[in-house]
Amino acid sequence: MRVLLVSPGFHGYHASIAAALTARDHQVATHVYDDNGGPAGRVWHQLRHQLPHKLGAGRHRGLEREATERAVTAVARARPEAVVVVKGDTLGDEFWTAIAGLPRVTWLYDEVRRTRWTTERLAGIGPIATYSALDDVDFDAAELDTRHLPLAFDHRLVPGPTSRRSADITFIGARYPSREHTLALLRDADVPVRAYGRDWSSHPVDRLRTWRIGTPDLPAGRDLARSAAYDVMAASAATLNLHGDQDGFTMRTFEAAGVGGVELLDRDDTEGLYEAGTEVLTWNTPEELVELCRRAVADASWADGIRRAGRARTLAEHTFDHRVAVLEGAWDTA
Repeated sequence: MRVLLVSPGFHGYHASIAAALTARDHQVATHVYDDNGGPAGRVWHQLRHQLPHKLGAGRHRGLEREATERAVTAVARARPEAVVVVKGDTLGDEFWTAIAGLPRVTWLYDEVRRTRWTTERLAGIGPIATYSALDDVDFDAAELDTRHLPLAFDHRLVPGPTSRRSADITFIGARYPSREHTLALLRDADVPVRAYGRDWSSHPVDRLRTWRIGTPDLPAGRDLARSAAYDVMAASAATLNLHGDQDGFTMRTFEAAGVGGVELLDRDDTEGLYEAGTEVLTWNTPEELVELCRRAVADASWADGIRRAGRARTLAEHTFDHRVAVLEGAWDTA
């Protein structure tokens, strides 16, 4: 079928979904609805939209209107036989009207409370897949066409685990107070920790991009492309996956295990996804985390067993190919 994938550009995950759809013999056209048009466009976007928002001006409805118009044009150009939408909460009614009647499914990778969606608005868009088990229950109670669909690992991006190893405990992702507290705790316990991302980096460009002057007192690197992030996780003594106030499991859950990393997961409700202690490592207290980090650095044989088991489970059950098969089944009922 001709499939139109309509997705945000977030870390290039649309390319992973498109590759999985293509592997199922679909002809895939991709529209990135928040593409700002290269470096110059991103600078203009920062000045026109993000800076006013930082200064309290609220969201720019013109931005949503422009994104919707581009998405409607993409539908007309692609003439799809099915549509997969990722998130899509900033797209207006004109877009959803444009795909009405087509087999379609929308995949939400955030809790609905973090988006501009409401249950009432979701009722009109067709089948839904959500990474949030709690949202899936609520959607079902509201009689929406819903299914729980966790996130995934792109096994095509990295062909295999690396043989390189470092002593670092790494974290790759946005900087939030709870995450900074965890990394500072490890630093203070003399655990070799390193964070990656624009929010952590002391580089002047990153401070400008994140509208800040200071930087946390932690070893840190700049943003990593997704393939480079996979390499860092695989080479680390262990890598942190920090959720906080989320009930869905992040993409990192499947990526860290999938690349053959030793994953340190801040929750223990992994039943049905991974076996705690064998395929991933879970912790609840700072003391448990410090002990696991120290063992991961010191006991390579034990850590390698975790790496092998986590990767094997991921490749068997948690790739984008597995998830796309569910999406494909969902649009059959549209």
